[in-house]
Amino acid sequence: MRKIILAASILAFAAGTAPALAAPCKDAKGRFMKCATATPKPTRCRLNGKFAKCGTPGAKAA
Repeated sequence: MRKIILAASILAFAAGTAPALAAPCKDAKGRFMKCATATPKPTRCRLNGKFAKCGTPGAKAA
């Protein structure tokens, strides 16, 4: 009898925590959606001590 109660409580606990582990991503209207992955930070480049476009010749990543 104890084994049945223990197994049932473990199963209930495992089933109850699964939705809590899901990432709660919502859009502006409050609807659930797929979470976006981490976006890479834009690289900044410098030329002569000032920020410049990274395509500029001689610019280096800061």
